[in-house]
Amino acid sequence: MNDINDTDFDPETEANAEAGLDAHPAEHDDDGLGPIDALIAERDEWKDRALRAAAEADNTRRRAEGQMNDARAYAIQRFSKDLLGVADSLQRALTAAPRDADPAATNLVTGLELIEKALLSAFDSNGLKRVAPEAGEAFDPHQHQAVMEQPSDTVPGGTVIQTLQPGYALFGRTVRPAMVAVAAKGSGAATPPSSGTGPYDPPPETGGQFDETA
Repeated sequence: MNDINDTDFDPETEANAEAGLDAHPAEHDDDGLGPIDALIAERDEWKDRALRAAAEADNTRRRAEGQMNDARAYAIQRFSKDLLGVADSLQRALTAAPRDADPAATNLVTGLELIEKALLSAFDSNGLKRVAPEAGEAFDPHQHQAVMEQPSDTVPGGTVIQTLQPGYALFGRTVRPAMVAVAAKGSGAATPPSSGTGPYDPPPETGGQFDETA
């Protein structure tokens, strides 16, 4: 009785086995990618997640810093407003102090100047900046308050003529606007001569004769 094999002889399978090749090729993932492509896709996905996490952490840090600055500003804002009265009093005292007086008065003025300098330095180190625009600077409604408007021959219209009372800004936020005098429109330039064509000006001469029959 002859022996019968369970499977038929396949020459191609036998050749692949002798050559060391796998008869069943590597299976692909469900998305159609090979093993290497799947690893690359997974790497890119995790890289994107890492970048998003880093960006979110940076945004959180910036928001925290902004909140800390706001909290610090609000904490000293009221105290700063109270000290502004002291600074104003020192400035008025220095303005009214005699400059050519006896040595005792001169020493007093010098002491007041040193006190004002130290006070302004303390303001500056804590984020409180003095706002005192010079003549000719543009008027800024966010930092300046116009208390008067007058014509000027030295500065253009819409600019500051004089600072009547300095203002202060705390970390970029106006605590008290500077009170200024503003040049009226048309200041700083000579008034142009009349062109003779206004509604109340005589018509320009054309050199011809008037036609009475018109």
